[in-house]
Order: sequence, then C-alpha cells, then structure tokens
Amino acid sequence: MKALILAGGRGKRLRPLTDKIPKPLILISRIPLITRSIKYLKKFGINDIIICSGYKSKQIEVYLKRNKNFGCQIEFSVESTPLGTGGAIKKAVKNTTEKSFIVINGDIVTNIDLKKILKKPNTIAANELKTKFGTMKIKNNKILKFNEKTDVENIWMNPGLYHLSSDIIKMLPSRGSIEAEIFPKLARNKSLHTVKFKNVLWHSIDSFKDIELCSKEINSKKYVKYFKY
Repeated sequence: MKALILAGGRGKRLRPLTDKIPKPLILISRIPLITRSIKYLKKFGINDIIICSGYKSKQIEVYLKRNKNFGCQIEFSVESTPLGTGGAIKKAVKNTTEKSFIVINGDIVTNIDLKKILKKPNTIAANELKTKFGTMKIKNNKILKFNEKTDVENIWMNPGLYHLSSDIIKMLPSRGSIEAEIFPKLARNKSLHTVKFKNVLWHSIDSFKDIELCSKEINSKKYVKYFKY
C-alpha cells in the first residue's frame, strides 16, 4: 500500500527555527520528524511512500538521499505554491492504480495502531481529546471536582491518520482542505468511518513546548518501546 506524508507546511509557530530548516527536519529527541514518520509507516509494512512537500523541499530531499537506510521507496510530490491538504493529496495520487492509500500528517508523533484503520477504506483514526488545561466538573452551577490536564471523556479529535479509497480523488479540490471540504460531505453521506483510540501517545509538533513534551514522553518507560528504531 502507498502512503502519503503531508510535509509541506511553513511551520510559522516554530520560527525562527523554521526560517532555516523545514518543519519535517526538526529534531524530536535527536531524530527528525520525517524519519519518525517513515519509520512509523514501515513498522506497519508500508514501504511505498510519497512525501508531499513544499517549503524548503530540497533540504528534505537532500537529507533523505544522504540517509538511504530506510529500506523503502520514497518519492516526492512538490508544491510550488501551497495547495492545502486536499490539493496536496490530489496532486500526489492523481495517477494511482491502487484501490486505497494512507495519509498521515507529517508533524505528528504517535503510537496509534495504524493497522486498525486499514480494514476499511475511508476510515480515519479518532483520538480521545486531551487538554493541557485544568477542567472542572460542574452541576447546578456548583463546582464538584477539579481535574488537571486530563482526557476530555467521549470527545474525539482528528489525529491526522487516514485510510482513503482512491474513489475520493475525483472529489478532491486542486487547492483546498480535505478536512474542511471533503470529510464533511462524506460524513453527511454516512460514508466516513472511524476507529477510536484511547490512552495512546499522540503529539502534534506546533510549538517549542510540543517538542519538549513529546521528547520527554517518548523516552518515558511507558512509551519508549514504541520508538526503538
């Protein structure tokens, strides 16, 4: 199966670091994000990978060519101008002959079991929402309990892991967001499926604090086994 890594973002919230390097080359515990994405896919037997890149794409290409020990086929689909997630996916797989493909956001680090969404096309992962803020349990305008930095029960978020049917390609915009433009249509037609994941590690690297927290958590006793490369 073919997989796409969406890695074309500018990473403005990580400036000035991303003024010099693209976001996929940011180190998380000494290993670049793009390496972690490739190793994650290979763990589930996916060896045919397209990097959807844009900003400072050449740096990513040079890095991957210098590190040829991934043991998989890597191609690039380069955007000269930002196309959005929908446009990037359409450009990368417009000529595919496969029935389905995987898409992952290139700025996430996770141990979500990818094989669980491979059973049915047009399935996206669902991760139980976590909050970095303290929450309160309230009844009749009285506070009953404080919870610090906990899961928000039965509220599910999109962690950026998709198994999509190739039939979706004709629906994709040449420029635009798959999350905002296509997924709502599929949901209204009841043709979008999900698998729920609780108690998993998931980080989106959007700030320097995210780099610090993710690096710490993946090296913890609870999760280090998932990130041995």
